[in-house]
Amino acid sequence: MAGIENLRTGQNGGGMGPVGFDLDMTLINSRPAILASFAEVARETATAIDLDAVDRRLGIKLDDELAFWFPPDQVAAAGEIYRRHYVGLAEQMTTVLPGAREALAAVRAAGERVVIITAKHPISVGPSLRAVALAADELFTLVHGPEKAAVLRRLRAAAYVGDTPPDMAAAVQAGARAVGVATGSFTAEDLAGAGAEVVLDSLDGFPAWYRAAQLAPGRPSGPGPLSRRPRWPPPPHTAGAAGARAAPWPAGGSAAAAGSAPARSAATPPPRRRRTGW
Repeated sequence: MAGIENLRTGQNGGGMGPVGFDLDMTLINSRPAILASFAEVARETATAIDLDAVDRRLGIKLDDELAFWFPPDQVAAAGEIYRRHYVGLAEQMTTVLPGAREALAAVRAAGERVVIITAKHPISVGPSLRAVALAADELFTLVHGPEKAAVLRRLRAAAYVGDTPPDMAAAVQAGARAVGVATGSFTAEDLAGAGAEVVLDSLDGFPAWYRAAQLAPGRPSGPGPLSRRPRWPPPPHTAGAAGARAAPWPAGGSAAAAGSAPARSAATPPPRRRRTGW
């Protein structure tokens, strides 16, 4: 699958199936390193970047966020600046979120694989995981939104745990159980509105939910009624002039959904751009 880097270190233990986890603001608090890196991009390029707007969209792909602040021909260079700073800052500034270690341990104790599925670039994933001494049995990078759904479907994942509405929509679309965790930039109501079966205040609550799910392992057979589990479409995928503020999100839409390319007709193919992650 294009745009996916996969590292496999385990085998399916049977039972419920593997459990997928988002990385940023689900397992790790990467917000300080991300915002500090964007501040350095702003400084080096003399571009006004609204860090509060960046914070509201945490979870999308890096190039999609940079497209709010740079014209298309400058996005790749800005991404290189960002990653140069992020790689140096991640190990100093990244912390593990409450309950993350216990959540991964609960899945492994049941004989299942822990799969991290993230929009992050593999270059950025390494120092982020080293900073908190976490590891995945299987790792997929550079995926977001419907791309995550494709990975979950291929894995026959039992559940996906994430902090954004597109994470919940991906789980629903893949027929996996959507477990929201309100540790990112979105509220419990946002996550429930996107189809979350349960929303946890933090991963501290995951082991108890997972034990209950093992006793009653029924899982969705498909995406579920979209009238009850609304989609979160991405905003227009256009870059304003450097220094422009991010455009408001469309009604009913989600800031975080910008990480996946918006639907386009076959007659108007999207421009070819390098896909880069955080």
